[in-house]
Amino acid sequence: MTHAPHELVLDGDPLEAIGAGARVGYARVSTADQNLRRQVDALTGAGCIRVFEEKLSGKNAERPELWTCLDYLRKGDTLVVLELSRLGRSLQDLLSLVSELRRRGVEFTSLHENLDTTTPGGRLVFHVFAALAEFIRELIVDGTREGLAAAKANGVRLGRPPAMTPEQIRHARALLAEPDTTVASIARLLGVSRSTIYKYLPELSANRALEPAESGPPPALPS
Repeated sequence: MTHAPHELVLDGDPLEAIGAGARVGYARVSTADQNLRRQVDALTGAGCIRVFEEKLSGKNAERPELWTCLDYLRKGDTLVVLELSRLGRSLQDLLSLVSELRRRGVEFTSLHENLDTTTPGGRLVFHVFAALAEFIRELIVDGTREGLAAAKANGVRLGRPPAMTPEQIRHARALLAEPDTTVASIARLLGVSRSTIYKYLPELSANRALEPAESGPPPALPS
C-alpha cells in the first residue's frame, strides 16, 4: 500500500503557505532497505513540510513520485534527500537532476553527505562532480578510440563477423562442383540462407541464381 505524502501543518495551515521557500523531501526504497520510515523521519526532522515516497527501486526507469515531487517544487524551495543515492541512479543522473533544479531556482540538500547548494561549499562540490563526470566521459571516449585504432593496426576485423567463414566458402565451392548438389541444400547444410551463398560465391551462374527452393529432403552429399 502506498503511503500518502507527509505534510507539516502549523495552526491549521500548511507551512508552505508561509512566504519563505519550503523544504520538500524525497524518499526512495533501496535494495537493502525496503522500509521508508527511517528516511521519512529524517526528512521531516530536517524541516521538510512534505515527503514524496517512492516505492520503486533505482533500477526502475519509471519514478512517478520523483516526477510529481519535481513538479511540486517552486522557485525558492529546497529538495532534501537522506543521501545522494536516493535521488540519482548514477553520477550523471544526479548531476542532470540537480542542474535542472538550479536552473529553476530550486536548491538541493543531501543530509548524509552534508551537501547544500545554498552554500558556496555545496555549490563547489557539485561543480567538482560535474567536472569529474566530464573527465570520466572523455577518458572512456579516448580509451575506446585508442582500443579501436590498436585493434585495426593489429589486423583485427571490426564490426559484425562474416556470415560465412573462408572454410565454409571453400566447402560450398567443392559441393557445387557435384552436378546433383543444389544451392538450397548447401545453404541448409551450412546453416545460412541461399542469398548468403550467392553473396559469398559471386561466380554462381544466372540459372543457378534463379533455381527454385527444394520442397523435399536434400540429396545425399559426398562425405
